[in-house]
Amino acid sequence: MKESAKARRLKRHYRRNKSQGKMNLVSLMDIFTILVFFLMVNSSSDVQVLNQNNTIKLPDSTAQQPPGDVLALTVTDRDILVNGRLVVKRDAFQTFEGQVEPSLKQELDYQASRSSAPAPEAGRPITILADRELPYELLKKIMSTCVDAGYASISLAVNQRTEQGA
Repeated sequence: MKESAKARRLKRHYRRNKSQGKMNLVSLMDIFTILVFFLMVNSSSDVQVLNQNNTIKLPDSTAQQPPGDVLALTVTDRDILVNGRLVVKRDAFQTFEGQVEPSLKQELDYQASRSSAPAPEAGRPITILADRELPYELLKKIMSTCVDAGYASISLAVNQRTEQGA
């Protein structure tokens, strides 16, 4: 039996549209690449969070200079950490008699060796995050160890507050 022209046309049309439509992945990948680059560029902000530990109460200051992305030395109630890594217990550090504590110096030397950039003339930068009630003798010992390890550009982390009244 011979098919009519209309039946052949409908059959051709059905075969052509039977296959699933294909998605153009190239343009989709282009869109996602542009979106990723846009988010990466716009994700940098002026706010830096250094203090993740709620037990440390930083001193308040009206300092205007934001902290840089440098090595962070954190002094908690029990420990002394370098970039979040436990170096020495605070009690052991306090009982140490000298001015340069060897295990902290060893960690700072290791961190300095990991950096490929040459040491600046003023010394490598480091930020100390410590409670505002930290005894001065302990801070002095920490700073002496930092200077001996080549970290002479020392910054103390503070909470920024705005000047009121003036």
